Amino acid sequence: MSKIGKKEIIIPSDVTVTLDPGTITVSGKRGKVSIHRLDGLTISNNNGVVTVERPERSPNKKINAFWGTQQSILAGAVKGVQEGYEKKLELEGVGYKAIMEGKTLVLSLGLSHTVRVEPPEGIDIVVVKNSMTISGVDKALVGQVAANIRAFKKPEPYKGKGIRYAGEIIRRKSGKKMAGSA
Repeated sequence: MSKIGKKEIIIPSDVTVTLDPGTITVSGKRGKVSIHRLDGLTISNNNGVVTVERPERSPNKKINAFWGTQQSILAGAVKGVQEGYEKKLELEGVGYKAIMEGKTLVLSLGLSHTVRVEPPEGIDIVVVKNSMTISGVDKALVGQVAANIRAFKKPEPYKGKGIRYAGEIIRRKSGKKMAGSA
């Protein structure tokens, strides 16, 4: 029995949830998110309270497994269109910099070329000095864009240079020991 799947989702007054046969559309003041709706789960919207239910004694294990996941994704979409999500990245290293050219993020990471990142629709990137803020209404998309940017130059363990999440702790290695020290 899923503890998360049983929870009700309370919909704020400025958010609308539309239940279609194949998709669930959540729209609010920050934007709109469409979610794939799994067959076999019953999703109902009663006076601003959305519930996700599964059939009793379902022989399909996939339905039972995704019951809590569907509820969690739906709750995240409601929070996203109301408040939004953001990830912060920091650049660490001499000569590493990020600038915005229109909507394109341009990164100088000590490579032989500059790296250009075109954010997908619905993602905003703000650069201030050596930090970037990636924001949007879709939690998975914000996280994926942040992970893709971080993958260009992951933090290395000796000096800590690279792109890291804000607050991320990098385990440092000591490097080579001095020869002949006793």
